[in-house]
Amino acid sequence: MNSKELSNLFPILQQEVNGHPLVYLDSAATSQKPIQVLEAVEKYYRESNANVHRGVHTLGTRATDLYEGAREKVRSYINAKETAEIIFTRGSTTALNTIAIGYARKFLKEGDEIVTTLVEHHSNFIPWQQAAKATGATFKFIPLAEDGTITMEAVKETITPNTKIVAIHHVSNVLGDTTPLKEITKVAHENGAIVVVDGAQSAPHMKVDVQDLDSDFYVFSAHKMCGPTGVGVLYGKRALLEKMDPVEFGGEMIDFVYEQDSTWKELPWKFEGGTPIIAGVVGLGAAIDFLQDIGLENIEAHEKKLIKYAIEQMKQLEGVTIYGPIENRSSLITFNLAEVHPHDLATILDTEGIAVRAGHHCAQPLMRWLKATATARASFYLYNTEDDVDALIAGLKKAKEYFGNVFS
Repeated sequence: MNSKELSNLFPILQQEVNGHPLVYLDSAATSQKPIQVLEAVEKYYRESNANVHRGVHTLGTRATDLYEGAREKVRSYINAKETAEIIFTRGSTTALNTIAIGYARKFLKEGDEIVTTLVEHHSNFIPWQQAAKATGATFKFIPLAEDGTITMEAVKETITPNTKIVAIHHVSNVLGDTTPLKEITKVAHENGAIVVVDGAQSAPHMKVDVQDLDSDFYVFSAHKMCGPTGVGVLYGKRALLEKMDPVEFGGEMIDFVYEQDSTWKELPWKFEGGTPIIAGVVGLGAAIDFLQDIGLENIEAHEKKLIKYAIEQMKQLEGVTIYGPIENRSSLITFNLAEVHPHDLATILDTEGIAVRAGHHCAQPLMRWLKATATARASFYLYNTEDDVDALIAGLKKAKEYFGNVFS
């Protein structure tokens, strides 16, 4: 793959910011969208805009075919057994809350355990925290290694026969580590627990096979994988989805409505009440086509090469602290520059046209564990190049000089 050529497919990247070519290093927050996705969404609105599953007219049929066709693309993308296991949501946050409300609050009781880590994004932390409070379950954390990673020894010490849910990230949005997900799942299942995986930072960057991983639930968002905002995916094993209660009620998700009771449609529509995010789902389908044409293996290999180069360059700079493991990183680097607040650093970089993230990255428990109030984060994707890394390094040097500390 040629990242420079690929970047030409992203209209937003063809601009200057503050008089400099845009260097976008915030894809972990949201990725940019290629022309194929933009055109797919526009074409839907121009040619096929109608509600799905309801009308028998031509536009309704077209819209339904596009919507359900995208569901099949998602199924294939993560190798789910059937399209009934693919639920469209507003994003990973909605998907995780749906599981925490529709499954955890229904089945957990006092004495049960929910196990997670301090590394989790708030979206995979707060729903379980609140489910534990509502049910009387115990909220437990797998201890972290010195670099913030998860060891199997710690997993085996934490998960017990009382554990009912293990909620875990596939790739951390702060540390960039990839968890030993298959091994963790095996231990959880041996103890009778189900595993909920936050795949928001993994599904855009690597090949995911939910059957091989044996994940019970796996969630991710379209906007981090070249798709539109406001749409995501909840994958769940059929047996678990069938036991869950829907959390939104209204049109489209019903089978029969009586004066005193109602029944629900079969999967997956039981969880998709109201008019769905049709255009967003169409855009997600186009994004999947785009990523698969490039090849997830190629994307992952490119990002690992880029991260390795970036770390090598950053390690040569005095005053830079990199958080998380140096080896086996995914597509992001979280760091701090000595004596420069991350927000100030991000502001200086922005004057150079470089977009990075600064703050707690929706991971306040992890920030406390790291003893950092905030950090900066540079995240890379398929459209980034070594030239972008060089621009970042030059920007860090300028920030250091601006704040009165010259690199040696």
